Amino acid sequence: MGKYQRPKGTHDLYPFAQDWVEDSVRWNVVEDLFRKVARLYGYGEVRTPLFETTDLFTRSIGDGTDIVNKEMYTFLDKSDRSMTLRPEGTAGVLRAYLDAGLANTGGVTKLYYIGPMFRYERPQKGRYRQHQQCGVEALGSDDPALDAEVIGMALAFFTAAGLTNLTVKINSVGSPESRAAYLGALKAFVEPHLAEFSEEGKTRFETNPLRMLDTKSERELEILAGAPSLPDYLTDSERAHFESVLGYLSDAGYAHTVDPHLVRGFDYYTLTAFEVQSGDLGAQNAVGGGGRYNKLVEELGGKPTPGIGFGLGFDRMLMALQQLGVDIPLPPGPDVYLVADGDAARGEAIRLAAQLRARGIAVDVDYNKRSVKAQMRAADGARAKSAVFLDDAAIESGTAQVRDMAAAKQTPVALAELAQVLGKR
Repeated sequence: MGKYQRPKGTHDLYPFAQDWVEDSVRWNVVEDLFRKVARLYGYGEVRTPLFETTDLFTRSIGDGTDIVNKEMYTFLDKSDRSMTLRPEGTAGVLRAYLDAGLANTGGVTKLYYIGPMFRYERPQKGRYRQHQQCGVEALGSDDPALDAEVIGMALAFFTAAGLTNLTVKINSVGSPESRAAYLGALKAFVEPHLAEFSEEGKTRFETNPLRMLDTKSERELEILAGAPSLPDYLTDSERAHFESVLGYLSDAGYAHTVDPHLVRGFDYYTLTAFEVQSGDLGAQNAVGGGGRYNKLVEELGGKPTPGIGFGLGFDRMLMALQQLGVDIPLPPGPDVYLVADGDAARGEAIRLAAQLRARGIAVDVDYNKRSVKAQMRAADGARAKSAVFLDDAAIESGTAQVRDMAAAKQTPVALAELAQVLGKR
């Protein structure tokens, strides 16, 4: 072990790790899959800074949330400006959307992102202080059909990745106006039981009562089971929007369950809030979620612009795929592994490697002067398509043996024609 260790709550990625959460090869496969699904739905990639002004997150996520109160990595830069490592993706994407003037282009702007997020929380399996997240944001329409499309895209990605037994938990959290009436009824219901709540629950009661519904305490959940239902306080238009979303989900065949206590972790949600779960994962069954945020662009200084999106963590999803024993098809290894025996052959291998790479052929070669048997094991471990045997006899004759690793067959090929033959393969 070296002198330094990685920071607590983080992990390294490296090729072909036994733990999939640390396997960079599988990460790349899943990221490429997400990009493919995003293209199918018409989304383009946006990349934003890892840090933003702290006010961007406190205004968008909400002062009463755990993320803002407990989990943000905040620091002063050299000009004494408060900056924060991004704890989630939506706020930065919307800031970029406004900076670039995309709100003036008309129609629906569809953006996706992939990148690390940072939250200071107690590390545990599948939950890291730096975690990789992907997500989408669709801006410019409040059509409930768009809500259903965004939910369907999340399901399409999870299904393509290999997750099974998926369902959507969904709720409407209404608008700030309808929530105000609901929160009064919720507080009136909870107040006689407040002594049974944790200190955190009591704080939420005073500062952000809706967050009480997000508790993990079994006793608090038992009490809240009889609490008023948020959907009962929706306006007629809000209820109509929600029913339309449910109808579109049913028409598409997406399994879903209305959960009147689902609020998610952000204050900016309006109307639709949802969470995707896999019934095959036990208690920790949530794999992603999102919702609509029709007031957020305006809150960040833009014109009133409806929007909806979702986010999901790669770390937890890869852990779930490994737990389920899903087979992720790995990308191919090098096109060619050059196996050299003898000094002259090694010199020829180095020359050939440069020649083949110049033609776009992926090549690996041994630099430790290992035995032919050890080099073949390396070629097999690298999942090379072909192995080319070079020894002093091959150099003299001008002919090498080329082995098709999958078919386990060898054929002689003239060295002068090697690049052309391998290129066709």
